[in-house]
Amino acid sequence: MCSVEAHQQSDPLVGTVLDRRYEVQTPIATGGMSTVYRGLDTRLDRPVAVKVMDSRYAGDAHFLARFQREARAVARLSHPGLVAVYDQGGGGTAHQPPFLVMELIEGGTLRELLTERGPMPPHAVAAVLTPVLGGLAVAHRAGLVHRDIKPENVLISDGGDVKIADFGLVRAVAEAKITSTSVILGTAAYLSPEQVSTGDADPRSDVYAVGILTYELLSGVTPFTGDSALSVAYQRMDHDVRPPSTVIAGVPPEFDALVRRATARDPADRYADADAMSDDLHDIVAELGLPAFRVPAPRNSAQHLAATRVHSRQDPPTEMTPPPMPQPAHPPVPPRQLTRELTRDQDWAPVPDGSADYNEYPAAATRFAGIEMSEFYWAQQRAKRALAFWVIAVLTFTGLVAVAAWTLGSNIAALI
Repeated sequence: MCSVEAHQQSDPLVGTVLDRRYEVQTPIATGGMSTVYRGLDTRLDRPVAVKVMDSRYAGDAHFLARFQREARAVARLSHPGLVAVYDQGGGGTAHQPPFLVMELIEGGTLRELLTERGPMPPHAVAAVLTPVLGGLAVAHRAGLVHRDIKPENVLISDGGDVKIADFGLVRAVAEAKITSTSVILGTAAYLSPEQVSTGDADPRSDVYAVGILTYELLSGVTPFTGDSALSVAYQRMDHDVRPPSTVIAGVPPEFDALVRRATARDPADRYADADAMSDDLHDIVAELGLPAFRVPAPRNSAQHLAATRVHSRQDPPTEMTPPPMPQPAHPPVPPRQLTRELTRDQDWAPVPDGSADYNEYPAAATRFAGIEMSEFYWAQQRAKRALAFWVIAVLTFTGLVAVAAWTLGSNIAALI
């Protein structure tokens, strides 16, 4: 029996119905604060995601009040780049911990996509950042700050939609004065300097996290490493984020500048909010002529595995239907590797065992969506040449029309 199945059978929530409406079917992911389950809204007969908070939050009146306020505030937001919040409940007793009911994204996380495919070319990065910044901009205008932007909280649907999840939870947990080592581990790489030093956060803190995210999408790694999560968090107090082009070749200077401004140590030097950063990204896309791109969902995602488990229980084999093929286990996670210079024409060499350097994520690849990185560069060059050809053709035609008009005007009297 695999560990996931064992955990599922030992989980007392699996099979229960919350608030006499939401059936808990199977776990998708577990973190320091909560567990996300695939569920079913039995009233509307639609699949949902149910985020159930840890039992230590049950009965905490201060946390529950903040949790309910944040859930109501996020539920009022509407944007294609935000995961919709449908309902919240629970928390009265330890037997019914607080929970959120959210839109179920059939796909996976940006972390899973990065693990599968490695760093992205600039136009794919822009395709991820555009909905992320759009969703954040709506929240910032409503006075909300996410506080925990990272690849795990960016979801990608099988249809290519990119959405942000988990608004408001970090603030509710922080005000409840309940900490978790795993929460710190999960966010250390993306915290802004002011979050590390004082715990304060505003829209510019989200901008900093998006800057780190942009760096990682382009290079495949985060900018700071160390021997502990605390060391990683404190490095941003004294060091600037270096340009991603120093890690991987082919990053345009415009993206270096975007990352540099978003990750400035002084909040006053950053973009004021997601709207301002989004405007700059839009200008960069237009200036570089980046093509549109549909972001692919990860193939081997926890959500897909959860859906397979649910469907296999709901559709037992019959005489007319052959039994389902056994699902392959997740591929083993490669060993953690040191960060070093990476080009688009080479893979990382494995790091010798025994290295003590802390690096959260596996090595990057030289292909994205099954295409060599260099192909994206030459496609852009061909597009530029085609544009130049048409500009010259239009100018030439306009000139010929002008000459013909001038000649006709000069000889109009003779013709009459």
